[in-house]
Amino acid sequence: MSDAFIGTSIDIAATLLKKGEAVAIPTETVYGLAANALDTRAVAKIFSIKQRPTFDPLIIHVADFDKVVDYVKEIPEIFKKLAAKYTPGPVTFLMKKKDIIPDIVTAGSPYVAIRIPNHPVTLELLKKVEFPLAAPSANPFGYISPTTAEHVADQLGSKVYYILDGGSCDVGVESTILALDENGEVEVLRKGGLSIEAIEKETGTVTVRDTSVSNPEAPGMLTSHYAPRVPLVLGDIHTLSAASNSNRTGIIAFSNFLPGIPTKHQIVLSPSGNFTDAARNLFAGMRYLDNCDIDVIFAEPVPESDLGIAINDRLRRAAHRDHPVT
Repeated sequence: MSDAFIGTSIDIAATLLKKGEAVAIPTETVYGLAANALDTRAVAKIFSIKQRPTFDPLIIHVADFDKVVDYVKEIPEIFKKLAAKYTPGPVTFLMKKKDIIPDIVTAGSPYVAIRIPNHPVTLELLKKVEFPLAAPSANPFGYISPTTAEHVADQLGSKVYYILDGGSCDVGVESTILALDENGEVEVLRKGGLSIEAIEKETGTVTVRDTSVSNPEAPGMLTSHYAPRVPLVLGDIHTLSAASNSNRTGIIAFSNFLPGIPTKHQIVLSPSGNFTDAARNLFAGMRYLDNCDIDVIFAEPVPESDLGIAINDRLRRAAHRDHPVT
């Protein structure tokens, strides 16, 4: 582990943020690298630390939905309804921003992504700082998102002044991002921790955008993302592993171990087939295998429903593009 300073003091984190520094914070989804969203110099530090391209916009975080009106021009009624049901929680709303939000946060877009995280530590922190926090995942750009404070320390180390430890993340994948289309209907820009089925209970059928793009309008829409260093191949793990060196192969399976591969090189996301457990274990499992002495990771898609939709989205973005996929 690096020599990064991990602690539990909300006051220390708040003091550093008020001074314009970047601090790693816990949320229910993944750990974020936070800075004052209204301070362009502070936000620039996020991009520098992560080596994140400035065309990739950031999410801002506020303490409660009543604060949203300070930063957006108008809140659609359907977003108010969804917020009443699902916030604080793993859902982000894309709305037209007020001028108070700097363009660096939105990559020049007139829209800002905003959410209320469901984590008691960060909610308390947001109340202490009294400004919104821009906070993408606290990892080097394109790499696996962190779900513990130790993951942040291993990845960013002394580049971050302080890592606020809030335990392991409960959800384990990033928030679902919602927007309105030209007809005022809800569409999903990023699949995430709030399932599409849950959203449709409040809205009726929603459109799911093809979110693999090179010039994103919201965070988490890039084609390649969340990738380990070891090539990850998505497909039928039985077929893929049949022609591989079993001792040099890693496996990510949904609910069952694969015969013939050392169990120490296998991650079973949920032996009981539970999507919530699988989402919580995904990034940690990818990170574990990335630190094993193996040549390739074979992963199988999970059933395409509930949080399985978000899990498969992350696996597709992590998949090695130059390796044939069956």
